[in-house]
Amino acid sequence: MIEILDYAFMRNALIAALLIGAAAPLVGIFLVQRRLSLVGDGLGHVALAGVAIGILTSTSPVLTALIVAVLGAVGIELARARGRTGGDQALALMFYGGIATGVVLIGRSPQGTSANLTAYLFGSITATTRADLYAFTALTLVVVLVTTLLRPWLFAAAQDEEYARASGLPVTAVNLALSILTAVTVVVSMRVVGLLLVSALMIIPNAAAQLLAGSFGSAIRLATTLGVLAAVGGVVTSFYAETPSGGTIVLIALAFFVVADMARRLAGHWAHHHAPAERHDHEHGPDCGHQAVPHGDHVDYLHDGHRHAPHDDHYDEHHQDQHNEPGPGAAPPTRAARPSHRGELPAEVGERHTGGAA
Repeated sequence: MIEILDYAFMRNALIAALLIGAAAPLVGIFLVQRRLSLVGDGLGHVALAGVAIGILTSTSPVLTALIVAVLGAVGIELARARGRTGGDQALALMFYGGIATGVVLIGRSPQGTSANLTAYLFGSITATTRADLYAFTALTLVVVLVTTLLRPWLFAAAQDEEYARASGLPVTAVNLALSILTAVTVVVSMRVVGLLLVSALMIIPNAAAQLLAGSFGSAIRLATTLGVLAAVGGVVTSFYAETPSGGTIVLIALAFFVVADMARRLAGHWAHHHAPAERHDHEHGPDCGHQAVPHGDHVDYLHDGHRHAPHDDHYDEHHQDQHNEPGPGAAPPTRAARPSHRGELPAEVGERHTGGAA
């Protein structure tokens, strides 16, 4: 692991990955809220035209890509806001026009080669220079600062644009700011992730975070953490596995999403099957007068339409539609399977009631 730091290009790539992993989810969460998850792809295609202009004119591809991407972002948002063209149509025009322009211009450049095109489309850990790193750092600071300052407005406009407009919020200006931030994030990410995959790093960590987080703030923090882990982990993995950095980063982010989805399903399954029962003073046992229902390695008791299962010093509630009906001759639990102390149940688990036989 330490030897990769001996290479200057790997140090640059790791710093760039850290910046990308932190910035991309901060912008992406608002795109997800507005159901504009694919807008990053469109701006990536437009940025390719800017890269081509930079190569053709022998200027900085990062600078020209930034200018063209920002202009494209402003154009698409204004067209969408004024209703002159549908959002999906404008996005399609941006997709096709941007990549076609980029391919044609790179083909006309004396320095234009398929290797140059591939490096920008899919990312290359050797492509990040020290000058690029300075530019990426400045742009990342802008993204973090603006998203932090405008977060309440961005959130309001993303949740309900019409209500936000009726409340006096400058929705058009806020949406323009988000579009410009997206363009900046695309340019920051293109060296490591690639223009064709940059949107994935904005969207997938947020999709995973929203499966687990309980609030918008916690979703942002979790998405940023996952983005940094995916970006840095993808760069390190690509170095040792000799794979493209962009694809490796996206695959790791997808793995995080799969794990998050499985964790959510397991948590929901456990909570559904092991909900605390309502508090009562009645103690279930062989002579309690309630029907015993075999369930795995223990026995549930039918109590006022509920299934109660002894667990430590309280009862869990098991749902009737999730278990088979009791068979004949069901055996009651042993004394050791019952709570050892009568009435020692958490007060917060439900309402208190007396427990006569059902």
